[in-house]
Amino acid sequence: MNKILVVGSSNTDMVIKTSKFPAPGETILGGDFFMNAGGKGANQAVAAKRLGGNVSFLGKIGDDIFGKQALQNLKDDGIDVEPVRINKDNPSGIALITIDAKGENSIVVAPGANETLLPEDIDEKINEIESSDFILLQLEIPLSTVNYITEIASGKGKKVVLNPAPADKLSDALLVNLYMLIPNETEAELLTGICVKDEKTAEQAAQYLKNKGVQIVIITMGSKGAFVLSDEFKGMIEAPEVTAVDTTSAGDTFCGALVAKLSNGINLKKAIEFATAAAAICVTRMGAQMSIPSEKEVSEFFN
Repeated sequence: MNKILVVGSSNTDMVIKTSKFPAPGETILGGDFFMNAGGKGANQAVAAKRLGGNVSFLGKIGDDIFGKQALQNLKDDGIDVEPVRINKDNPSGIALITIDAKGENSIVVAPGANETLLPEDIDEKINEIESSDFILLQLEIPLSTVNYITEIASGKGKKVVLNPAPADKLSDALLVNLYMLIPNETEAELLTGICVKDEKTAEQAAQYLKNKGVQIVIITMGSKGAFVLSDEFKGMIEAPEVTAVDTTSAGDTFCGALVAKLSNGINLKKAIEFATAAAAICVTRMGAQMSIPSEKEVSEFFN
């Protein structure tokens, strides 16, 4: 089993369910409230671990109750948290999430310690990159740090996988160092200028990114599934039909599941089919990390 290093954010999610999103200046009464471990980096680490990967996590948390609980949650999932850095001057990240009756979400994040994960922190944990085979990244840490990790890891022959969320523009110098890029439709449009709405436009956007040097491009398209462009496989992988109640960590579950399967030597098409099923199960449940299924649950889903 190849080792996966996830580098990214860790947040505590504060979630309110409501019938509709409030308009600007409007106050509405919501329904259930709960707190849940989240953050794109931590979510993907949990997904990769639960779905069969050998996972370490490198992130930065505050020296507070939220950070301590986040660290314990990762440990409980069996993730190696030795690389995690503690920032005594900044609070841990917090996300405020509203979920409407259709299961769609609106999220505001206060990054806190996440945005203080800097290249010097990476230098202190360079052995983690050297000992890993896959490096999984997102954009809830500084882009300068993502660029730095990508250049170093690619130079050492590691397979760098980037989920460009939240959406941001990426340099050609970063793209050429990526083994795999996993944007959704909105992120793909920001990166390419092509409005992704169907398989044809997804292929156009994916080809644009592949021409920049990315080896494999996977554009996730919600309930439609995912479009894949690689030398090994090209085409749509359809998503199973489910009733969504919360899409908060669907993309993170997909990314973690996919890298977990690839790290175990599963071929790309089968790995994406597995990841799509994992994400489908995830959206039928509330919460971020609490909604991520186990490897056994996804396997049973196929039967």
